[in-house]
Amino acid sequence: MQTTVEIAEQLGLTADEFERIESILGRNPNFTELSMYSVMWSEHCSYKNSIVWLKSLPREGDRLLVKAGEENAGLVDIGDGYAVVFKIESHNHPSAIEPFQGAATGVGGIHRDIFTMGARPIAALNSLRFGNINDKKTQHLVKGIVHGIGHYGNCFGVPTVGGETYFEDCYGTNPLVNAMSVGIVKVGQTVSATSHGEGNPVFIVGSATGKDGIGGASFASANITEDSAEDLPAVQVGDPFQEKKLLEACLEVIKTNAIIGMQDMGAAGITCSTAEMSAKGEHGMNIWLDKVPTRQENMKGWEMLLSESQERMLIVVKKGQEKPILDIFEKWDLHCVQIGEVTKDTNLKFYMNGELEADVPAESLVLGGGAPQYHRAYTEPAYFQKVKAFDIQNVPDTEHARFAAERIIALPNIASKRWIYNQYDSMVGTANATTNAPSDAPIVLVKGTKKALAMTTDCNSRYVFADPHKGGQIAVAEAARNIVCSGGEPLAITNCLNFGNPYDPEVYYQFVHAVQGMGEACRKFNTPVTGGNVSFYNQSPDGAVYPTPTIGMVGLLDSLDQRITLDFKEAGDLVYLLGRSRNDINSSEYLHKIIGIEFSPAPHFDLEEELQLQKAVAKLNKAGLLQSAHDVSEGGLFVTMMESAMPKGLGFELQLNDKFRKDAYLFGESQSRVVISIKPEDKEKFEAVMHGLIDATDVSVRYVKIGAVTGDHVKVGGEDWGKVSDWKQIYDTSVEEHLK
Repeated sequence: MQTTVEIAEQLGLTADEFERIESILGRNPNFTELSMYSVMWSEHCSYKNSIVWLKSLPREGDRLLVKAGEENAGLVDIGDGYAVVFKIESHNHPSAIEPFQGAATGVGGIHRDIFTMGARPIAALNSLRFGNINDKKTQHLVKGIVHGIGHYGNCFGVPTVGGETYFEDCYGTNPLVNAMSVGIVKVGQTVSATSHGEGNPVFIVGSATGKDGIGGASFASANITEDSAEDLPAVQVGDPFQEKKLLEACLEVIKTNAIIGMQDMGAAGITCSTAEMSAKGEHGMNIWLDKVPTRQENMKGWEMLLSESQERMLIVVKKGQEKPILDIFEKWDLHCVQIGEVTKDTNLKFYMNGELEADVPAESLVLGGGAPQYHRAYTEPAYFQKVKAFDIQNVPDTEHARFAAERIIALPNIASKRWIYNQYDSMVGTANATTNAPSDAPIVLVKGTKKALAMTTDCNSRYVFADPHKGGQIAVAEAARNIVCSGGEPLAITNCLNFGNPYDPEVYYQFVHAVQGMGEACRKFNTPVTGGNVSFYNQSPDGAVYPTPTIGMVGLLDSLDQRITLDFKEAGDLVYLLGRSRNDINSSEYLHKIIGIEFSPAPHFDLEEELQLQKAVAKLNKAGLLQSAHDVSEGGLFVTMMESAMPKGLGFELQLNDKFRKDAYLFGESQSRVVISIKPEDKEKFEAVMHGLIDATDVSVRYVKIGAVTGDHVKVGGEDWGKVSDWKQIYDTSVEEHLK
């Protein structure tokens, strides 16, 4: 079949890209070949509109064992002969169309990225964004997506230990579902996604191949419209029990030392795994598509090549060592079928019943090879003028702080998400060490050592919308702050960059400046980027979602003794605020949701100030002085105090400060602040440590005693605001009432 520019455009390619393909091949591509390029050169696979900026991120560090992009996930040395493997990815478009399967297969796919490297997944996290919680469609999406995440993770047997959920109108049509997996492997026992050695057999293992998920990568690289429901075949179908068997089988075959390389079949399926492994190993493959186990009869070659059926791997085996591999997969009752062999040349040749279906250079398909890389134009968004026009003087200070506080504690972005996380099994397996003790970041043990990992997902997209550069910095800083406030040392990040259409210059401006801000913060905190995912086209006919560069960060505790929790411990403990209060209500939940002002700058933030704050918390923890630590984030100081009070039902007295507006002091979200509690007898030691910090760094980390832990009541500025238990009732039930 003669292909044309029109066909190429229908497949999501441009006229220039079609011409480029003809130049690479030296001829007109057939339909199968053109289809392969369409998925591999889609935004989802090639990062063609983002790679030039991703390269600017810091991708090297003392602990990094592989550079970003070299393998399926990041690999970071944690000592004692162990490494942590972690990554975050999006499954936004599939979840918008089929919430249960879209979210479930997102979880399955990210876990495969971890165990395809030889690591055992020990924890999962997620970052979710939905529209207005009062909207029936949003409620439908929430229920389906949460059920999908819980179903897959619980059945697969990996605990979901943390995450975040936000509700903003802009995510109404296009929810964001970002899934993160963290695994552990012994150094030197990883396997690479590569292929080499002429004549080595190529096997497909795991589930059979079906028509679900065909063209999913292209589907993820387009705007969502009313017609998107017709793209349901682009949504994959997952089976967590099949993946559990695949996990155990893959980890077992790695121990045979008979494996050359292994790659999971995610986006673009057989096309992607054969291309990436071959390009990395600088070899080619002959693949016999008629040997591929299928779920449907009479599947065409291009359908097999583009299928994104779940729970499948491609493995290259050392010739002559096939039997132990076959035996292991037979034991686990999984397909293990040779579908090809490695060739000396660097082309991929796909045959169907002896007929050559496609013949393309492997490198021409992949990121960093023949895939195009674009520099897009960008311009400052017009709405920035509204942001700059904001003046706090035009907003009267609150006269009814308690009433405002009661409304804030019930806001969907603030209130407890227990309706969501109660559906996740956080204790399945035996790795979780926290027994769900409340902390800014969940803590998971590293078996075989005394060490533990702290992990988190963070991004306040409203801040990024207001100021992409500063918002990108804050996303990294908050992740690091959560790690430090839990007793960990930040190690590295993975990121999931969710934006609108990259061809919109204002959207691309958001992307460029957010990436630049992230990079600066990563350098400041010495947290290099191990890899991640870019998700563009998160856009509906109403416009783009907020720019949402979600940060997944992992930190290290040398022992569980270093762990800090956020809950107040005993009445009489002294409460201090580390960091500076400011007359700042910019982009706060209070300003946006209570006052109703949509456009305002990002809250105050300074990288150096943040770094010194985190060093102060770490030093206080090392000195054994912290009863609790909890960072000030959404909802401001009052919400932080309440979240520390509620776990044990302990109240507090919070002093006001006449130097600041009451709304800014209680509900402002200026950054680089942490609420800590200490024992009264440790007051002098605490002050000595804080003074020592000033002498050592010449940078003052402000600290002020703001109150004390009390019985069971909340007192603010001397006024009794009622029982903690009454506040907890509002906090616990506000989200549930919308989702029952």
